[in-house]
Amino acid sequence: MEKMSGARSLMVALEKEGVELAFGLPGGANLPIYDELYKSNIRHILVRHEQSASHMADGFGRVSRRPGVCFATSGPGATNIVTGIATAQADSAPMIAITGQVPSKMIGKDAFQESDIIGITNPIVKYAFQPMDAAEIPTVVKKAFYISSTGRPGPVLIDIPKDVQQNEAEMHFPNEVKVRGYHPWVDPDIREIERAIDMLLSAERPIILAGGGVIISSAFAELQSIAELLMIPVVTTFKGKGSFPENHPLSLGPIGMHGHAEANKMMVEADCVLAAGSRFSDRSVGTFEEFEKRLKIIHMDVDPAEIGKNQTTTVAVVGDIKASLRIMVKMLVQKAIKRGDDNPWLKRVNETRDYYRENLKLHPHPLGAAKILRKLREVLPHQSIVTTEVGQHQMWASLFFDVIQPGTFFSSTGLGTMGWGFPAAIGAKAAKPSVPVLDIAGEGSFNMTENSLAVSVLDNLPVIVLLMNNFSLGMVAQWQRTFYDRRMIGIDLKNCPDYVKLAEAYGAQGIRAESIDEVGKAVQTALKSDVATVIDIPIDPQEDVLPFVAPGTPLKDMILPS
Repeated sequence: MEKMSGARSLMVALEKEGVELAFGLPGGANLPIYDELYKSNIRHILVRHEQSASHMADGFGRVSRRPGVCFATSGPGATNIVTGIATAQADSAPMIAITGQVPSKMIGKDAFQESDIIGITNPIVKYAFQPMDAAEIPTVVKKAFYISSTGRPGPVLIDIPKDVQQNEAEMHFPNEVKVRGYHPWVDPDIREIERAIDMLLSAERPIILAGGGVIISSAFAELQSIAELLMIPVVTTFKGKGSFPENHPLSLGPIGMHGHAEANKMMVEADCVLAAGSRFSDRSVGTFEEFEKRLKIIHMDVDPAEIGKNQTTTVAVVGDIKASLRIMVKMLVQKAIKRGDDNPWLKRVNETRDYYRENLKLHPHPLGAAKILRKLREVLPHQSIVTTEVGQHQMWASLFFDVIQPGTFFSSTGLGTMGWGFPAAIGAKAAKPSVPVLDIAGEGSFNMTENSLAVSVLDNLPVIVLLMNNFSLGMVAQWQRTFYDRRMIGIDLKNCPDYVKLAEAYGAQGIRAESIDEVGKAVQTALKSDVATVIDIPIDPQEDVLPFVAPGTPLKDMILPS
């Protein structure tokens, strides 16, 4: 037991959890924390807006698989990180958000910069703590990291009143904690896995649907083994993009609203699906009722609340995805079950994939999205980490940027948060400094957090921004063209800044690329640079993202380019 202030105990507890860096912005209500941060070994990365702090912590957490940490003061500082917390919750990303709060005796009295951040975030966090005694802080931190990183990961909030930060107490730092009613690990049921194998073997047209849970649990090798042993084609959700090599002969790519034509087509024709770590979002499956017609669904998920939530499940396996798939692989090997590729279903799959890849019309513009992203794939090392902003460029990335090395592609897929990609890329770079990190961006989304260029430059976290600039809010424009009889309003971004000059103003590198060759050369130049690089690529504002499944319609009704 050692006597120290609440703020000091917070730093000690964070260091005991292995925290080496944190993203944040100081203010009046968290200055005791920052004063102790000054004395600690934790590197502080000063952001220009608290929302970016939470996105950076999110990116750090997704890449490192350890909770990213962000700080904000009370009131508006705390509410500014709410979008980042909600984004992490929607995509099951580990995060610890630590907010300052007004002194405890002032809570509920409309004090200056007071906000009920516990009440505000309760629906969008995995758990929220508000210690009212400094002695609680070490245990609260231990519990927060345990909850955030176990089972289905998610954000945890710790809100600390200023007087609790300042008060001294005898501190006990527990080595482990238990949280009543919280049971993050469930052993997969062997009998259900046996049923799943029998169902897959008896199906005529089986398919695997890999979701983000495969990436979170690093179940890449197990997933590939099952696909190859049973010769089952693999589609992914958008969040699951990168769970299976997209140059593999069994890969069909993402399904859904902006999925590959062949993936949607084969998903519709399948009679049995093994869904691993997917929540069956509407963006992935279209209409729920139509999706489960004719389909027997085997659902594997670490979160029992997901079973049967959106789709009727025939077989359910609750547990860690990697553990569940590993047991399945072991059973298949023990029973010497291995299928060849000479069956009508695989023949149909291959013919369909070849047809769409050879005949799907691409946009004719010299700087069409497919040409840009395929050039990017050609020059970007496979181990590079790629994030995206939110908009048309994000969906073009889904369609045209193949992820070869699993676990290297991240996007805001659940909440669809514009402004996420660039700060998340900075967080990813902080987690893996030796790996190239690139953000595929549109200018509408990049505009929202472009001031993080200052962070990238001053904190030596260089990332590349590939900016597909159509001078508009492209996805909104596409929907207005498609669903609102071309009544275009609120989409014109022609007065956007000159992004080359903007990058240079922050001390970064700016390059404008006006041909596919220039795109390739610009990326190669950026890869050799030790500062952030913004590559501004003017594209055709009229280019749509196609194929497209309209909201509220089934996958079979996808719109193809004509």
